[in-house]
Amino acid sequence: MKILESQPKLVEQVHKAILSEIAEGKLKAGSRIIQEQIAQELGVSRQPVQQSLVLLKNQGVLIDAPGRGLQVAPLNLELIRQMYEVRAVLEGLVFRKAAENFSETAKKRAEKLLAAGRQAVTKASVRDLISADMAFHSFFYELADNPIITQSMETQWVNTQRVMGSVLLSADKPRDIWDEHEVMLGLVAAGEAAKAERLARTHIEEAASFMIERLSEQIAENAS
Repeated sequence: MKILESQPKLVEQVHKAILSEIAEGKLKAGSRIIQEQIAQELGVSRQPVQQSLVLLKNQGVLIDAPGRGLQVAPLNLELIRQMYEVRAVLEGLVFRKAAENFSETAKKRAEKLLAAGRQAVTKASVRDLISADMAFHSFFYELADNPIITQSMETQWVNTQRVMGSVLLSADKPRDIWDEHEVMLGLVAAGEAAKAERLARTHIEEAASFMIERLSEQIAENAS
């Protein structure tokens, strides 16, 4: 972890830094969380670390450790399945609303996000792949112009990062989702709201099947 500069959103930064360590497999399921160590590595006081840990516990990323303290929670396949079921519906709504609100300015921004995603695939960096995917989908949440959707997705994105990280770390080659992202963008840009909604839902449902299958394989391997 790199030392963080003091900023108003320090708790947010600490939360992001800890979550990245978990998503990238540096803090694995069952790993104990040591406040003092994290504070020292990030160059911050214990207070923002403590607040971030409370938030991560509330989001299901951390659980109480035996005795005292916290540890990284194991991934729950049934919870992941349910999470993606909800996300598929929300993403469909997002892309339908985005198609109704699209503009040429938005198209230019989206094309930059596509380019960043393809570059992340080339680099095969877990952090960059997760960041690029989040940025692409978050852009369409913004276009949908419905703050309830964004709020509803906050905890889901936290856990999605863990799922993506776990699968990406075990893959020989990252799954390239950016051709499909480009098609989704094309439908939104063309104002094809119904088609954009259907493809967005299918996109998430297929991602869920892929992720759960890979995670099931990991669990089976670890048990053998």
